[in-house]
Amino acid sequence: MNAFFALWGREMAAYFRTSIAYVAGTFFLAIAGFSLWILATHLAQGATEGDLVRNLFGSYGYWLAMLVATPLLTMRLFAEERRTGTLEALLTAPVTETSTVLAKFAGAYATFLLLWAPTLAYATLLRRCGAHLPPLDWGPVAAGYLGTALVGAFFLAVGLLCSLLTRHQAVAAMTCLAVLGLLLSGSLLPFYAHTEPLRELVRGVSAPLHVQDFTAGIVDTRTVVWYLSATVLLLFASIRILEARRLR
Repeated sequence: MNAFFALWGREMAAYFRTSIAYVAGTFFLAIAGFSLWILATHLAQGATEGDLVRNLFGSYGYWLAMLVATPLLTMRLFAEERRTGTLEALLTAPVTETSTVLAKFAGAYATFLLLWAPTLAYATLLRRCGAHLPPLDWGPVAAGYLGTALVGAFFLAVGLLCSLLTRHQAVAAMTCLAVLGLLLSGSLLPFYAHTEPLRELVRGVSAPLHVQDFTAGIVDTRTVVWYLSATVLLLFASIRILEARRLR
């Protein structure tokens, strides 16, 4: 456990010692600021409570922020270690592969959650700016943040695995972006699927449709289990790949 916290602290320091966290934060806050402007515009046009929540979670800006943040936060996790040769030193240290993978994932996930923290002030900020907010039901808002946390964990696990498979950060980022792009574009398949089983299968793994349910205040335990299971499976695969590298 001490090794895990030591590695986690090392990862958190690496994010803020280099430009990664600041670049990711700049892009994220720029997109979040644009989304806030859209929210204010919709409120001026008489938006309802449901419109407010849907514009915060599940909009084009939301998915753009997810697609920008994930590769930036994960591309260096293992690719940089492999490029500089420090991964070999890490593999020979008295630290398990499980602690290494989980510590790197925890560092990326903590930074991801920090990026989303400012959005908690949206409602207060809009009210102080004179926006006439409708009465806000915090149930769908909490469900939206839960959905974001689950989808974010899954996306980061994808990015971590991509980083483990290459020694170049740019390749890791582009691979992660391509995989996530395919996952998101797959959400369109239910509209073109001709058979109900195929339609239900795609709906079961479609992140945009899941987030849409969360913003409606619907927390389906099957969806929660799917994201937790998929994240754990990807982390397990990363651990096994790292173990194989140690045995070479």
